[in-house]
Amino acid sequence: MDSRPLGSTGVEVSALGFGCMGLIGWYGQRDDEEARATLLAAMEHGITHFDTASSYQQGENERFVGATLKSALQCGRERLFIASKFGLLRDPAGGVLLDNRPESLRSAVDASLARLGLEYIDLYYLHRIDPAVPIEESVGTLAALVREGKIRHVGLSECSITTLRRACAVHPIAAVQSEYSLWVRDPESGMLATCRELGVGFVAYSPLGRGFLAGDFSSFDQLPANDVRRQQPRFQAEALAHNRAIAESLNRYAAARGCSTAQLALAWLLAQGQDILPIPGTKHRTRLTENIGALSIRLSSIEAAELAALVSALGIQGERHPPGMMQVLNG
Repeated sequence: MDSRPLGSTGVEVSALGFGCMGLIGWYGQRDDEEARATLLAAMEHGITHFDTASSYQQGENERFVGATLKSALQCGRERLFIASKFGLLRDPAGGVLLDNRPESLRSAVDASLARLGLEYIDLYYLHRIDPAVPIEESVGTLAALVREGKIRHVGLSECSITTLRRACAVHPIAAVQSEYSLWVRDPESGMLATCRELGVGFVAYSPLGRGFLAGDFSSFDQLPANDVRRQQPRFQAEALAHNRAIAESLNRYAAARGCSTAQLALAWLLAQGQDILPIPGTKHRTRLTENIGALSIRLSSIEAAELAALVSALGIQGERHPPGMMQVLNG
């Protein structure tokens, strides 16, 4: 598989990464056997970049990823690039909490290392930015953990440009992670340019619009009762009815191009620059193979612009997160 640089770190990772969040939860019913096979198949296809977090299924996701990749890690730790995160928690009532305190970060890194079965984590993010803790203090703690060998690189997830600049003044930031896709274009309003100026990589999560741009579903009723997407504003009845026109237009464009809609959406994102690192997630091997097929599609600058204009002209209805999560974005 082709590789791409992780900012100015000198590290190369697979052009497509793997977002692990939905492997054993969030999106419908669990199928651990298929999820395990999918994760191993991703590695066999040459994917090296795997992204998880301590908050995914209360640590169970890290355990699942660590246990599944254990044999590969024993054969050569350098073969894989493992990213995790801390700083976003849930209270007993289901509310969102933020915690970037130094003592919490230290405890969280140790806990993640134990769950993953690793001696170090390649890239460790602040999952969300805690306004109660100066970014200099939290990044300073992560910098100390780099010196101690527990993590290799520091990242920020869903941060503002101001926060990124302040963080870079303390320690090199390897990557910013944020949602970016054909229907979430927020990073183009300054963040991508700032990352390029500072030599920071950009990791794009939910590059397929949580499966909507891949044709996983087209109506609310198709989502299982326990599927977290039922809480997403873009998938509520009125918004979904409007947004369906976007998926249908992309379906037609993809058919004319001779590829799937998922491949078209990933090819568009890959065409935005060599510094863009998409991490689509799936728990099915068939979807994994389809996603990897996007690497063989080369969109011209004219085609990429046409697709962007197509989605912009139709417009998007609904915020990209539920209210509680929107409130903790570091805008």
